[in-house]
Amino acid sequence: MARPRKFDEERALDAAMRVFWERGYEATSTQDLCDATGLGRSSIYNTFRSKHDLFERALARYLDAMTAVQTAVLDDVERPAADRVRAVLANVVESEAECRIGSGRALGCLGVNTVVELAGRDPGAAVLLESDTVRRLALYRAVMEQGRRDGSITTSRDPEALARFLNATVAGLRVSSQGGASRADLKMIVETAMDALVS
Repeated sequence: MARPRKFDEERALDAAMRVFWERGYEATSTQDLCDATGLGRSSIYNTFRSKHDLFERALARYLDAMTAVQTAVLDDVERPAADRVRAVLANVVESEAECRIGSGRALGCLGVNTVVELAGRDPGAAVLLESDTVRRLALYRAVMEQGRRDGSITTSRDPEALARFLNATVAGLRVSSQGGASRADLKMIVETAMDALVS
């Protein structure tokens, strides 16, 4: 009979996610994970098998949560599509302002951070990131198509190209924030992106 776990696995996963988000994968030590989760090394390895397994699970949890937030906004068909896109971009600006660590440095996006840190070197992370990108691009493409139908997105660009533009804009906002861009700077980027969709 298996012994019951004496900790909340979801809470441990969230704590580990925060450490990876702040430090990156390679700079996070097993001791950092023990300190953040309150677990001993044996509990971490018995539950998550390895630092890398814990990282992949934390990354998957983060990507699912971020995409779910965007999906809730973009699926609100009571609003014109352009308004939904603007709301997603505004949410990114606000989340960047809220997600700062002690030094005032923005955390950015764990997904974008992972692309920058591990791109091409970590097949497991690459699969998770690619799957999330495919999912988000489908979501963005659908809202662009809806915007063309409801007249709120007037550019003649193809919905696939617009989906990729929106994806790059979201990532660019997060990277710009990490580089020190102010909220006002990020809002200017949002307004420029919206101008591109209604030109």
